[in-house]
Amino acid sequence: MAQGSRSAAVPAAASFFALLAVAAPLLLCCAPAAAELARLEHPPKDGGSLSLLVVGDWGRKGTFNQSRVAHQMGRVGEQLSIDFVISTGDNFYENGLTGTDDEAFEQSFTDIYTAKSLQKPWYLVLGNHDYRGDALAQLSPVLRKIDSRFICIKSFVVNAEIVEFFFVDTTPFQLKYWTHPKDDHYDWRGVAPRENYINNLLKTSTAAWKVAVGHHTMRSVSDHGDTKELLQLLLPVLQANGVDFYINGHDHCLEHISSRDSPIQYFTSGGGSKAWRGVQNPTEDDLKFFYDGQGFMSLQLDRSQAKFTFYDVDGKALYSYTRSSLMETGHHLQASGYVNEE
Repeated sequence: MAQGSRSAAVPAAASFFALLAVAAPLLLCCAPAAAELARLEHPPKDGGSLSLLVVGDWGRKGTFNQSRVAHQMGRVGEQLSIDFVISTGDNFYENGLTGTDDEAFEQSFTDIYTAKSLQKPWYLVLGNHDYRGDALAQLSPVLRKIDSRFICIKSFVVNAEIVEFFFVDTTPFQLKYWTHPKDDHYDWRGVAPRENYINNLLKTSTAAWKVAVGHHTMRSVSDHGDTKELLQLLLPVLQANGVDFYINGHDHCLEHISSRDSPIQYFTSGGGSKAWRGVQNPTEDDLKFFYDGQGFMSLQLDRSQAKFTFYDVDGKALYSYTRSSLMETGHHLQASGYVNEE
C-alpha cells in the first residue's frame, strides 16, 4: 500500500509558489483564489534520512529498454532502501491514456515496475504526451484502486520534514501547445483558460531542502533545450523562495547543469525508455554531466547533505554530486564528479 497519505491541503495564501502572482503578473495563474493545494505527508526514516529514485519519459509497455531500466531501478532501490519514486512525466506514450480502463496503465506501469523495492509510493507529474490523451484519467482515484502506488496530482507538495518537494504541472506554461498543437490534441480540462492557470504554488518552508519537480526542462543542452516560459515565469519564483534543485524530464537523457545566475542545480532524468537522440548543444551554463542514453537517478538526503547519482541501463553509476544544505551550514559542498574519479 502507498505510504503517502493526504493531509489537510495548504491554504491558497500559503501555497507554494504564491509569489508567482507577483513575480509574473502577466502569466498564467492556476487555481481560483479560493482553491487549496494538495499536501502529502511522507515522514523520513527514523534516522532522519530519505532515499528515492527519479525516472521520467518511460511508459512504452516495456520497449526501448524500459524493462531493463526498471530492473536496475529495482536493484538500486533495494540497495538504498528507497522511500518512494518520483516520475518526471510523460508517463504513457505516445498519447497518454485513453481513460481509466486503458490497459496501457498496467502494461506500462504495474507489469513493468515489479521489484519489491519499487512497491512504494510513486509521486508523478504529467508530461506533454500525457496531455495528448485523457489527462484527467491519470488523476483519477480509479487508478489508485488498480495500483495504489500511483499518486498523480496536477500540482502538489510532498512534505518529508527534512525536504519539501514542490510538484509543478509545467505543460500549461508552454504557449506552443495552446497556439500551435499541430495534429496533436491536448486535454486542457481543469486548466483552461490558460490565463487562469498557475497561482498559489510556493509556500513558506522551513525544511532543510526545497526541491521543485516538473516535466519540462528549465536548462538543458539536449533536444528541447531551455524552456523560455519557465525561465521567465517560474525561475524567479524558485529563486525568490530559496529552492535548491529543479528536477525534470522531457529531454530523454541524464543531465546536471549548474545555474549561471543562482545556487539552483538542474537535474534531468528523462531516460526511462527511448533515448539516444544525439543532440548536445553547448550553452553558457556550467554543464556538469551529460549522458544521452537510458537510465535513472537516485537522491539521498539527510538534514545536512543531498547526494544525486545517475545510473545507466545496466545499473552502472555514471556520476555523483553532493551538496550540503545552505540552511544547515551557510555554504555548499561542491563535490561533484564522475564516480570513478578520485
